[in-house]
Amino acid sequence: MSEDERTDEVELEEVAAVDPVVAVTKERDEYRDALQRLKAEFDNYRKRVARDQQELATRAHERLVKELVPVLDDLERALEAAADHEEAKLEDGVRLVHRSLADALAKEGLREIPTDGTFDPHTQEALLSQPSDADEGTVIQVLQKGYALGDRVVRPARVIISSGEQTA
Repeated sequence: MSEDERTDEVELEEVAAVDPVVAVTKERDEYRDALQRLKAEFDNYRKRVARDQQELATRAHERLVKELVPVLDDLERALEAAADHEEAKLEDGVRLVHRSLADALAKEGLREIPTDGTFDPHTQEALLSQPSDADEGTVIQVLQKGYALGDRVVRPARVIISSGEQTA
């Protein structure tokens, strides 16, 4: 306990001995002041956290954009090759764009959802069920790839699953 706090306690005890109402009023005012200071500190903390979160989101967007700008350049080159009707160059350009974009998104944590084997309703969406030689519930065709970012599904894989043996 500091010297000032001890002095305040002694003063409060002396005042309480003389007039208890004054002592209670003084104590109430001290609590109110402490509460107001705490409220102001919490408001400042809340604003600082909101500002930090906004800065973090901005930096994340900036990093992603920096990764995608070269992909945009590759796409422009592919379009220029298409204007010259050079099919081989166009195909190479499109492959380059696809690879660049896939690499940029993989760096951000995007991964393809595996679709081999049994149907998983958590990561896949069954659009059709067809009779086939495969076991029931096995994925037999992928109509659209699915992707996950970290542990969250961004887009489920759209698949066709087997309904079991074909009947003749």
